[in-house]
Amino acid sequence: MGILNLTPDSFYAGSRVKIDREDILKRAEKMILEGADILDLGGYSSRPGAEDISEEEELSRVIQPISWISEAFPEVLISIDTFRSNVAKRAIETGAHLVNDISGGSLDSKMYEVVGKLQVPYFLMHMRGTPQTMQQKTDYSKLLPDILNYFAKKLHLIKEFGIKDVIIDPGFGFAKTLEQNYHILKNLEIFRTLGYPVLAGLSRKSMIYKLLGCGPEESLNGTTALHMFALSKGANILRVHDVKEANETRKLFKQLYA
Repeated sequence: MGILNLTPDSFYAGSRVKIDREDILKRAEKMILEGADILDLGGYSSRPGAEDISEEEELSRVIQPISWISEAFPEVLISIDTFRSNVAKRAIETGAHLVNDISGGSLDSKMYEVVGKLQVPYFLMHMRGTPQTMQQKTDYSKLLPDILNYFAKKLHLIKEFGIKDVIIDPGFGFAKTLEQNYHILKNLEIFRTLGYPVLAGLSRKSMIYKLLGCGPEESLNGTTALHMFALSKGANILRVHDVKEANETRKLFKQLYA
C-alpha cells in the first residue's frame, strides 16, 4: 500500500503531493510501476498534534485526485484514508475501493453503516482519542489484551452492519509509546488470531527515527529492517512511503520463506 498524502503538514515531507493532476498522476504511476497494489489517499493529517480541518477541506483535497487516478489507472486499488463517513462515501462513489479508518469507527458513528452499505473492504485500526490527543492516552492495563479486546468489540459491531472484508491494523504510533510500539511489533502474530489479514504501518515513523536519533528523511533503512521483521511476524500488507524498497523486501522475504 503506497501512501499519497494530500496534506501540507504530514510528518514526512517526502510523502506530500500537491493537488495538481500532473504531479499526482506522476507519483501514482511511479508507485504502481514500483509494485504498489493499493494507493492510500488521505487529506487529513493524522500525525500527533495535527491541525483539525473541516470535512469540506478534506473533501476538497481528496475527491478530485481519486477521480484522476481511477480514470488514468483503472487497474489499481484506491484506499481512502479517512475517519469521516461522508468522505468515505464520496470517495467510494468517485472511484475508491477501500476505506482506511484510523479511528476504527470511534470518531464517526455512521462509519460502519456507510461501509456496510457500500460493501467495500475496511481497514480497522486501533487508536485512542484523536490525532490531537492520542499521545496523552498511552496508559494501558495490559497492552496486548487491551488492544485485542478493542478489536473483538469492534469486530462484533462490524459484523452487525454487514461488513465482510476487514483488515486489522494495530496502529503503530497511535496512542502508543516507543516501547509499546516495539512490544506490539514483537508480538504482531497475535493479531492473526482474530482471523483477518494484518496491516503494518511502520514506514518512517517516530518509533524508528527517534530510536535511531535521526528524522523521517533518514529512516528508510530502519523502515526496511522493520518491514522484514513485520513480514516474518505475519503482516499481510505493508503501508509504505517507499514502494520500491518495500517491494524488494517482500520479494526477498518470499524467497527466504516460500
